[in-house]
Amino acid sequence: MFIKGVGMTKFDYSQKHWWEFAYEAAIEALEDAKMKASDIDMIIFTGMSSAAGGEHQTHKVSLLSDLFKTNVPIIEMTSVCGGGGVAFWNANHINGLKNILVLSGEKIVDGRSELTVDWILSAAERIIEQTEGMLFPVQNALVAKQYMDKYGSTMDDLSLIAFKNHQNAALNPKAYYYKRPVTLEKVKASPVVASPLRLMDCSLSINGGAAVIVSQEKTDVEVIGSGFATDYLLTFLRKDITHFKATRMAAKKAFAQAGLEPKDINVAEIHDAFTSVELFSYEDLGFAPEGKGVELIREGKVNLDGVLPINPSGGLKAKGHPISATGLAQVYEITKQLRGECGDRQVKSAPKIGLCHNIGGAGGSCTVHIMKKV
Repeated sequence: MFIKGVGMTKFDYSQKHWWEFAYEAAIEALEDAKMKASDIDMIIFTGMSSAAGGEHQTHKVSLLSDLFKTNVPIIEMTSVCGGGGVAFWNANHINGLKNILVLSGEKIVDGRSELTVDWILSAAERIIEQTEGMLFPVQNALVAKQYMDKYGSTMDDLSLIAFKNHQNAALNPKAYYYKRPVTLEKVKASPVVASPLRLMDCSLSINGGAAVIVSQEKTDVEVIGSGFATDYLLTFLRKDITHFKATRMAAKKAFAQAGLEPKDINVAEIHDAFTSVELFSYEDLGFAPEGKGVELIREGKVNLDGVLPINPSGGLKAKGHPISATGLAQVYEITKQLRGECGDRQVKSAPKIGLCHNIGGAGGSCTVHIMKKV
């Protein structure tokens, strides 16, 4: 399948409805593809925010039919933080339809922090783990601590990842931290949320939308590898909690389908819900041997001017993380990078092969997609 058009809203705290974010992103994707809504044969929507807040509109497929004045099949699917990637994976595995619009709009932040946190916590186990205080930062902090104890990385290494992503986001007009650079000193001075994670190691819950048009018609960007895997909901039941098995399995499938190796990737968007996840994902995706991922950030190899730029968009950390829209925003960024349309944050090496890595929960579901400039 090919990428025909991409669209994305600015990620921010504006209080538009979820469907306004989705519609804005879809219109940009249609304009990018030089298409009309009537050219779309199917819509796949992913989102988790519309059933709460002041709206309570759960029949989203009918509302989208109304918005786009269409009667085509519309499917809604969720996989929490990995919803965008899962929707995109499904679009790439559906046969017989020429043009599919993959779409998300999220209004995650619209009230008290407790409400937003409660929505996000639905992505993990709520009975056993969370009653013991295993909230997402705690869960990821325990994984990070196990990794650090085993391989010798430090909190300062995580700070380098946060700093890198903030530098990139400052160059991205769609990112929340656009033109708002954050110093390394500020990252290190941020309060500890759950040791070893500081506040600035955690991604930004935010509102926004993203859209991708997948087509059988040949365009300038082709999806050449598509992998999807899942893992147990309770992290302590997994054999190894220092890495995410689902990432490794999804990556293996995507690379096998593409006929490529990790060394062939020129640019990547990695799911940095926490800086620690980006760190060990370097290894899960095959960019570094186990325990050696820290060398990539220490040596600047994953910086915007490095040999393998990672998260040129700013990542979830500094661009923002509107849950289901994140995976599609990654596809937006890699498509723009392969086209050479990213302005100040454009990877200078003229990348030909890009990768998107999207996770749901604490490694509970994962998609990996590899895209090629045609």
